[in-house]
Amino acid sequence: MSSTVSEKKITSVPLIDLKRQFHGIKEEINSAIQDVLESQAFILGPHVKEFEGLFASYCDTKHAIGVSSGTDALILALKSLGIGDGDEVITTPFTFFATAESICNVGAKPVFADIDPETYNIRPDSIEKNISKNTKAIIPVHLYGQCADMDPILEIAKKHDLKVIEDSAQAVGAEYKGKKKQAQWVT
Repeated sequence: MSSTVSEKKITSVPLIDLKRQFHGIKEEINSAIQDVLESQAFILGPHVKEFEGLFASYCDTKHAIGVSSGTDALILALKSLGIGDGDEVITTPFTFFATAESICNVGAKPVFADIDPETYNIRPDSIEKNISKNTKAIIPVHLYGQCADMDPILEIAKKHDLKVIEDSAQAVGAEYKGKKKQAQWVT
């Protein structure tokens, strides 16, 4: 028995197509890139300082520090808290791999807590179930412009003397109780 399959044209749908958005601001972007190339200030410099000031103002905070990536921001936050070999950090498995990668990069172990099936953010009750004597921090990840339920997370952290690093790379500017989220935030 033979079967025939009609040939169909398969259309590829790009994951991200920013061409239309880019064309609307192309001249501004090209001008900004040209300014950086002319000044040769690729690291730090006036453009980064201006961005940090504007970003801090947008998030209504005193300081913002620009780094090369969200991964670097998480690594710096973890290192600044002294988190390293033998430590555990509770986070969500439903995020970009950089969250767990950053924890591993400093020598710590990621411990995954469950997510809320409606918001896809970490469930506070699942955090508490995963705390051990080696737990040093919690990294909730704010996703799709939605914030994790921070009040109970902060209560759990206080109760167990844990640090909290909020990964807001996928929800910059999202608000939780009237306060805008920065890319990474340590409490």
